[in-house]
Amino acid sequence: MTPKQKLIPVARRAKAVTPFLAMEVMERAKELEAAGRDVIYLCLGEPDFPTPQPVIDAARRAMEGGETTYTHSLGRLDLRREIAAFYKRRYGVDIDPGQVLVSSGTSPLMLLLFASLLNDGDDVILPDPSYACYPNFIRFVGGEARFLQTRLQDGFQPRADDVLNFMTPKTRALLINSPSNPTGSTLSGDELEALADLPIPVISDEIYHGLTYEGEEHTILEYTSDAFVLGGFSKAYAMTGWRLGYLIAPQQSIRALQTLQQNFLISANNFVQAGGIAALRDCDETVAKMRAAYDERRKHIVPRLRRLGLGIRKMPTGAFYVLADARHISGDSLALSKEILEQTGVAVTAGIDFGAAGEGFLRFSYANSLENIDMAIDRLELFFKEKGWLKA
Repeated sequence: MTPKQKLIPVARRAKAVTPFLAMEVMERAKELEAAGRDVIYLCLGEPDFPTPQPVIDAARRAMEGGETTYTHSLGRLDLRREIAAFYKRRYGVDIDPGQVLVSSGTSPLMLLLFASLLNDGDDVILPDPSYACYPNFIRFVGGEARFLQTRLQDGFQPRADDVLNFMTPKTRALLINSPSNPTGSTLSGDELEALADLPIPVISDEIYHGLTYEGEEHTILEYTSDAFVLGGFSKAYAMTGWRLGYLIAPQQSIRALQTLQQNFLISANNFVQAGGIAALRDCDETVAKMRAAYDERRKHIVPRLRRLGLGIRKMPTGAFYVLADARHISGDSLALSKEILEQTGVAVTAGIDFGAAGEGFLRFSYANSLENIDMAIDRLELFFKEKGWLKA
């Protein structure tokens, strides 16, 4: 007898979460690869370097030493002190370790942060385009994501006067990302200072810090103490699968965030936090070598993409992304990215994943080897010629 199938509803908040197109492209690419296709991945921000050995060694020692228990909900005090010391050393900023909340990556921290800041109907201003998952975190807790039109010539970064004019009585924060995903653009110290002077708190996603190639790298905390900083180990330290991030919050906000962490996440993995300590203490040289390799790739991929006829108005100066203008080819970036994947085996991300202003653009990640980048561009060049998109 076949059991009667029950109707299981899906909550409205879950239905409102939109697919992460970069992941969907990657998942389709994996299907093609499993069927025997040769796929080159330029779609995700996944460093192709191994995690530095000192991190692995520290985590192994911690596991073997029995450091497999819960930690303080804010995170291990020795790691929080190391994060504070890092900000003092790198930026000259004084941070109380009690302002640092460590968790399993920056994604759960964003959920906690927006849950602590927003009542139903409150809004957060986001640059358009920006990281695809930001709006879903905001909407999931009942907030509204409001997209600020930005300018191509500004690297799609927000201007303080535009933000001020865009604010409403319901605006609770501005979210910025420098170096930026998807554009690879950065904000200067002067631009950060102007944003810090706005009458709302700034949430600064600094996950790509350590991967700036031109100019001096700045944190929003140099200009205001009333800001929230998201940081972590995934990108600069090649630790994506370790899931370790932190949030630096104003003193007045940390208790509410800690309470949410206690209830929903408890603490980050103890031995993973030991790896984070080693990353901050012992891996500067390794990080510098990885950054130099990304810089070499950046300088290589941009001219090659331009020779394909793709528009790149400003050279990206951070992270490992290039947002290339393909509007002369198609106004449907998702369809174009799917066609490119199916026909060439090159996985790239549709610009529409990052907001309406990204439509018609394609994001290329150069977190891959020069050899693979060249093979991918060679395939695209042949395909573009066959389609008549590139004149011989």
